[in-house]
Amino acid sequence: MSPVAVPLPRVPTPPVAGSQFALLADPLRLAIIEALSREQLCTCHLVDITGARQTTISNHLRLLREAGVVLAEPEGRYTWYRLAPGAFAEALRALGAVVADGPDAPRLRPACVS
Repeated sequence: MSPVAVPLPRVPTPPVAGSQFALLADPLRLAIIEALSREQLCTCHLVDITGARQTTISNHLRLLREAGVVLAEPEGRYTWYRLAPGAFAEALRALGAVVADGPDAPRLRPACVS
């Protein structure tokens, strides 16, 4: 009689971490985030830094604001953007756990039976 394989639970990626990784997957958003990690910037600065069109930058900033990783501070005709405190903290925790635990992960499942 062969042993019955007990299904192991899947380890889900926390929803916040998954959405934060998705934000980082776009090269332009990553460039915007990297620029904002160095200083507060207006849309016009991000256009100069990235070479992207103003409407494209604005759309990416909207996504980043909606995700809660970028804050906007209106000042007269301009809006200054900066990273929110703790931006990407959940994603970093999830990735840190993978990096720390991955090399020592045990073999929990039996070999597949053909």
